[in-house]
Amino acid sequence: MQRVQKLKKLGRRIQKGFTLIELMIVVAIIGILAAIAIPQYQDYVTRSRWSGNIAATASVKQAIAQCLQENAAATASCDTYAEVGVTAGLNGAGDMILTNGTAALAAVGGVPVLTITGNAAARLCVVTMTPTIAAGSATITWTLARAAAPACTQAETGV
Repeated sequence: MQRVQKLKKLGRRIQKGFTLIELMIVVAIIGILAAIAIPQYQDYVTRSRWSGNIAATASVKQAIAQCLQENAAATASCDTYAEVGVTAGLNGAGDMILTNGTAALAAVGGVPVLTITGNAAARLCVVTMTPTIAAGSATITWTLARAAAPACTQAETGV
């Protein structure tokens, strides 16, 4: 009879709360997820800033394409902002507005090359945009490339 009463008491005991080991397992899982997610998020933010930089150059790329078509693909006639008819500016001034870097247009090997240098928010990477004019066609293809120094990854710039 006593044994039955002891079993009934044990059955009535309700577990309250979590054990220490269960809490430690949850904390470890959260730590592992954070260790993976935080660097991925930082790359995502940097890549989004770089896509903003690249999108901001659309007006200059269009002006270069128009200049090249008007000058019969004479690249030497379209390698400065003045020749293209665009003003470069920062944070709201000019035709090209880069909030996460600076851009420069110069002739490299007789071809107008648009170079974007990121600021601290977009990591100090350098991306160059070079137009390629298809022979016998008015089609212009833009090639984007990362500079060797400073070393930046595709995950950071999207290029």
